[in-house]
Amino acid sequence: MHRFRLVPMTAVALAAAVLLTACGTNGGAGSNGTITLNVNLFGNFGYKDLYAQYEKDHPNIKIQEHTAAYNDHHRDLATHLAAGSGAGDIEGIDTGFIAQMRERGNLFADLGTDRQSQYLDWKWKASLTKDGKQIAYGTDVGGLAICYRRDLFEKAGMPTDRDQVSAAWHSGWDKYIEFGKQYAQKAPTGSAFFDGGGQLFNAIIGQASTGYYSEDNTIVVGTNPEVRAAWDLSVQAIQSNLSAKLIGSSQEWNNGFAKDQFATIACPAWMMTKIKDQSKQAAGKWDVAEVPAGGGNWGGSYLAVPKQGKHIEEAKALAAWLTAPEQQAKVFTQQGNLPSIPSLYDKPEIAQYKDPFFNNAPVGQLFTAAAKQLKPQYQGPRAGDIQTTIRDALVRIEQGKQSPDDSWKQMVGDVGRLAK
Repeated sequence: MHRFRLVPMTAVALAAAVLLTACGTNGGAGSNGTITLNVNLFGNFGYKDLYAQYEKDHPNIKIQEHTAAYNDHHRDLATHLAAGSGAGDIEGIDTGFIAQMRERGNLFADLGTDRQSQYLDWKWKASLTKDGKQIAYGTDVGGLAICYRRDLFEKAGMPTDRDQVSAAWHSGWDKYIEFGKQYAQKAPTGSAFFDGGGQLFNAIIGQASTGYYSEDNTIVVGTNPEVRAAWDLSVQAIQSNLSAKLIGSSQEWNNGFAKDQFATIACPAWMMTKIKDQSKQAAGKWDVAEVPAGGGNWGGSYLAVPKQGKHIEEAKALAAWLTAPEQQAKVFTQQGNLPSIPSLYDKPEIAQYKDPFFNNAPVGQLFTAAAKQLKPQYQGPRAGDIQTTIRDALVRIEQGKQSPDDSWKQMVGDVGRLAK
């Protein structure tokens, strides 16, 4: 699912983890025989109603969800894996960290191959160890679109119809930036065109054929022209004063929704849940347009079962049920998280779904079309940390602390040290 890179998980932190006291989230059986399963997630996976249904169908199971910030969650998971205790019965893992966790496959329960045929091939393989062990069930994929505020566009004299908006920047990100410059000329006071450079970069690089790694796990950030092109476009947008200079998933970013601080946001399917959670006052004012240049992916998540849990078989059963086709379909229509099971894409309840929060935008059509175009990008073991490093470099430019050239040079050096 969702998916902002905040602070790297360093080898030092992992080594130190064994000295830490585990937080003890694993639950035992109660005096009445009830088994408590702890599910550790980041953000809103849309499972609240599903938990209630599962508990009704399984009276001996009690589910407790623990939600932490993106960075805190993945850092804690790494810490608990290294310490040998403290992890939940089920752990959510973002696509940016699945390769890192896959390399620690011996610490997770093997979920088997029974469901392989259900999944997008690349999604299944992303959580598969070299020796064929499946460590996690895919929950969702990102896809890409642009979510925008119709009311802010109208105040700035810009087109608001989603087809017209899509057409305005269909050919590429340079047209998106051009549209933003026009918006900025008459934008409502305090409203930037987009939320922040790091988020914009994530969407652009999500369309690249090669991202941060070659398939032999060599980091290619400094030499990959597609990374440089995404960087240059993001810098161009920043230097055109189109950014609200907000860091994704920060409290300031959350507040930015309520304060109307930006009119557009790069919008993988899971972003719709974040918008709904943080922008309740703007229901019906949001809409969804096609992403510039078409295609691409940003984010998507997995559910894994650490071996250290006390109720591994029960946790495996719950993880399988939460990610089953029926549940993935329900989560999409209730929250917007796009299923990673392609057989759902042509079902009427998915393909024809329109979301009233987003002005009845045909989000089913938009995101399933994006998913069908999606060409997976190889993700290496430090992809999440690299994303953080690039985000931080763009923040330095936004805050006026470094020139684009100096920030690029520092970023390439910082990324290079992640490989050591």
